[in-house]
Amino acid sequence: MTNFTSPTEYLLTNLENEVLTITLNRPEAMNALRPEMLDGIRELVSQVEDDSDVAVVVIEGAGRAFSAGVDLKVLQGIDPKAGKIGDVFDKPAAAAWDELRRCRCPVIAKVHGACFTGALEMALHCDFIFTTVDTKFGDTHAKFGLRPTWGMSQTLAQAIGVRRAKEMSFSARTVLGDEAVQLGIANTAEADKATLDEAVKGRAAQIASNSRAAVSAFKDLYSLAQTGLSIDQALIAELDREYPAIVDTNERLAGFK
Repeated sequence: MTNFTSPTEYLLTNLENEVLTITLNRPEAMNALRPEMLDGIRELVSQVEDDSDVAVVVIEGAGRAFSAGVDLKVLQGIDPKAGKIGDVFDKPAAAAWDELRRCRCPVIAKVHGACFTGALEMALHCDFIFTTVDTKFGDTHAKFGLRPTWGMSQTLAQAIGVRRAKEMSFSARTVLGDEAVQLGIANTAEADKATLDEAVKGRAAQIASNSRAAVSAFKDLYSLAQTGLSIDQALIAELDREYPAIVDTNERLAGFK
């Protein structure tokens, strides 16, 4: 069993009932993202690969918000070139998001309060998003003369369609949780934070009760839909891929009633 100790005070960790929760821990700054937080997320998620005690990863925010996005104070003194914030953020972000996508476990973004720009990009790299009806979502890159470098133009377009993604990004408008569900950003929008906590706990427990290796295979297979393969090619690839780690089929079938 891995000791999931956070490498930074800006992240908290808790492993309970096969669910690893990573909490963004800068509540006084609405959990604005710093480079060391991105490095920490990458490190913690990478450790899940070899730990059979973890079935689900949940990312949440402490205090009144998930995250307001990048900590703009870190950018003071940095001269962004052509709208890019630069390697101080872009390199650790790329590594962190790669780990989120490749993680063998489902990764749930539990979003409340606010989820803007870089935080929305992080959430969109997770497998799904649960939120509350009053949570505010937005992409403010254009408002500050920035262009996306963490995947917004790709993941948001895949989630809600190119036309709706363009409208959100070009206008930098705010979307509340219930509209986020209608658009396809979030899976559900609960009435309040307490209800959100229970909803995520319940869904994580359902996932953890299933075959871990089969869920991991599903995650890999669903990624085929994002590779640009034709449907015929994707169907062949789905059939051809092998997952020898799935060894509990007979046991689970024997228990069917």
